[in-house]
Amino acid sequence: MRRELVGDGTGMSSEVARLYLTYEGRSGDAPETLIAKFLPRNEMNRKSAIAFNLPEREVRYALELDPLTDAVTPRTFACLLQPNQFLLLMEDLGDYRVGSQVEGATLAETELAIDELAKLHSAFWNRVDSLDWVPGIADSYHADALCGGCRSVGWDNMVKNFDVPSSVQRYRDRFLAAIPELQAQRMAEPVTLVHGDFRMENVMFGESPGQHPIVVFDWQGPLKARGMFDVSLFLTQSTKVEVRRAHEKALLERYLDGLHAGGVRGIDWDFIWNDYVRCTLYDWVYTAVVAGTLDTSNDTAFRWMAKMIERHAAASDDHDVFQYLPV
Repeated sequence: MRRELVGDGTGMSSEVARLYLTYEGRSGDAPETLIAKFLPRNEMNRKSAIAFNLPEREVRYALELDPLTDAVTPRTFACLLQPNQFLLLMEDLGDYRVGSQVEGATLAETELAIDELAKLHSAFWNRVDSLDWVPGIADSYHADALCGGCRSVGWDNMVKNFDVPSSVQRYRDRFLAAIPELQAQRMAEPVTLVHGDFRMENVMFGESPGQHPIVVFDWQGPLKARGMFDVSLFLTQSTKVEVRRAHEKALLERYLDGLHAGGVRGIDWDFIWNDYVRCTLYDWVYTAVVAGTLDTSNDTAFRWMAKMIERHAAASDDHDVFQYLPV
């Protein structure tokens, strides 16, 4: 076996390697390559992954939850979980195209992403009470760590290291004070299972006959929350700004139609739209923690974080989301 690292700078809480395998005797249907995923060598990112319990969450999603949804993920061959360490061995989808947050999602790519989120969310809609190991977006170690990280260094480092417009910066104190209340809003019913880090680098697009149109990976951060968390994260941070502005309402209607097709009832357009603009406000917690606490020395990582902030700020200005801060 030999290995090579892949995706340098696109993932922050893990590393990924392609394994080239040789066999004694006839290999039959055994794969020639596998993808291995494990904790990063970067000490800052490694500590963050362990603090958020990401290894257990990814392994348990693969073993317990992936079979319960039609959302497509890479086939998993083996899972290993030990204290402060994990290993996943997955099928090699190297002939798929990995999304780029720097480049941004087109309309067609965003539509595929929205359809996949509707499949995931409808499968677990108001059916997450038994998932004790999945943290909530509020009142959990995950929520406490996000709040603490944002307040202590995240927001200020984000502003220091990136071009954050004054239309966002001026709400610093009010926003940081409001984080627990904003988290509680994201945890109000209806609650489902969300991916938690749904962005372009965590999806792949099939471009050949027989391939799935889209495959979702990197399931380290599943959460119990309103499904809009995933939707708003992708639309306001991964989708090209001009695409979002031209098709935003149609894309949200597409998500609503997907939920209805998956059996979800009692949700209408007004709920979707109001939830969307308010979740765009909350997402600054995620943005500040990612851009303000993780290592930005890698050029690829810095560029996709910069685009994440640029697009998020544009959406926040478009919808004047800071007006929804608690008084």
